[in-house]
Amino acid sequence: MKLVLAEKPSVAMSLSKVIGANQRGDGYMEGNGYLVSWCVGHLVELSQPEAYDEKYAKWRYDDLPILPEHWQYASTKKQFGILKKLMQRKDVESLICATDAGRQAKRPKTNKRVLGLH
Repeated sequence: MKLVLAEKPSVAMSLSKVIGANQRGDGYMEGNGYLVSWCVGHLVELSQPEAYDEKYAKWRYDDLPILPEHWQYASTKKQFGILKKLMQRKDVESLICATDAGRQAKRPKTNKRVLGLH
């Protein structure tokens, strides 16, 4: 089984039609040897400054730079969980990154580590 990761649901639906993945699951499409799923905005991103300390909710020059000892991540929890389960399925042999060519998309190994799938 090949897992195709699209940037957004509309792109995933278009890809699904082309490759014949026409069975709908919760947050993904499946069929013809493929799973097709999507991100919703940034699937994982750095937390906002106020997640580290409330005083950072309103930026002050004296507080900069903000360099936390341990970085925190925020995610779109439902879709994050769906993708994590799909990536951990025993029948998934490969991941096809069908997202844009931006910086985040070029680092699937880093993103896999952040997802806890190393």
